Amino acid sequence: MKYYVIDAFAEKVFEGNPAAVCVLDTWPAEELMLNIAIEHNLSETAFTVREADGSYLLRWFTPGGEVPLCGHATLATAFVLAKFYEPDSDTFRFNTMESGLLTVTKSGDMFELDFPAYDLKSVPVTSEMEEAIGFKVLEAYIARDLVCVLSDEGHVLEANPSEGALLKLDGLLLNITAKGSSYDCISRTFAPKVNIKEDPVCGSGHCHIVPIWAKKLGKDEIIARQASPRGGTLYCKMAGDRVKLSGKAVLYSIGEIYIY
Repeated sequence: MKYYVIDAFAEKVFEGNPAAVCVLDTWPAEELMLNIAIEHNLSETAFTVREADGSYLLRWFTPGGEVPLCGHATLATAFVLAKFYEPDSDTFRFNTMESGLLTVTKSGDMFELDFPAYDLKSVPVTSEMEEAIGFKVLEAYIARDLVCVLSDEGHVLEANPSEGALLKLDGLLLNITAKGSSYDCISRTFAPKVNIKEDPVCGSGHCHIVPIWAKKLGKDEIIARQASPRGGTLYCKMAGDRVKLSGKAVLYSIGEIYIY
């Protein structure tokens, strides 16, 4: 089984978020896909199968299990298809189990993802949130993930959350965010519930983050910076109940998986 490792939301290798991509003719067993994801030990491994109508079925696995939505691995999959399988195509359609139809459009070296925006609910700030993060939380929101808005971008950069404390918070992932000085917003994403300490650049996290900042800043176009040690920039746009996320991707490696 051939696989590709792509640095997504990156302009060069060793930045952005790495994802493994497996382009298949038929689906392996779920246990095998999970074992492959565990072996890769990246935040996501994507598996995709082409359908008769030219669209693709797409699934994402973390080392902790399957997830319903993943932005950077979708970008990585579109990059692989455009580079190695359908170089004359500019649009890729992905059917998913829980997130509906996702479309990725290639324009030059940029890829634009059309994703659903999460319907966020404001929730009270708790002492448990602040103790886990280590800084004061101004606002909190919940959908699939918990989003905590901090008062200063320096707090986002300095935060070193306790994994044990994060496991006790609501939400699948924790996204912390603040208004940026060089970008509209900055954020970091922590995901110990899926065996990922920190997600380097989280596309699905920005389906939570971008609606918050679009409303706060009164504009539809948001330049977002994921301030992880690897770092990555997302060019985002609100479009009704959808979020469009654009970024670049870079090939890191191609390998073969040997399963006997």
